[in-house]
Amino acid sequence: MGTEERKITSEVEAVLDKYVRPYLASHGGDLQVAGVEGGVVFFRLTGRCAGCAAADQTSEELINTELTKHVPGIKKAVLANGISQEMLEQTLALLREHPSF
Repeated sequence: MGTEERKITSEVEAVLDKYVRPYLASHGGDLQVAGVEGGVVFFRLTGRCAGCAAADQTSEELINTELTKHVPGIKKAVLANGISQEMLEQTLALLREHPSF
């Protein structure tokens, strides 16, 4: 990762820490930045926010707005597809506890 990419990623994380993570934490969730490429921030929601039906709305209204407002060069934030590691671990734990599933 180059110097400019590190600077943008650092700015993204600072904005998320200040404006986004407190809100997500109040709902039992968080997010992880999966990457930043070409002005697009890819992220995964974790905790209670992972798999939430309102995830698209959250990304549009909160995450996208705050990042594009506060980090020059960021065009949008996109919810990364796929299952988070946390969700996979929770599912496996449930299956181990209840093998009849």
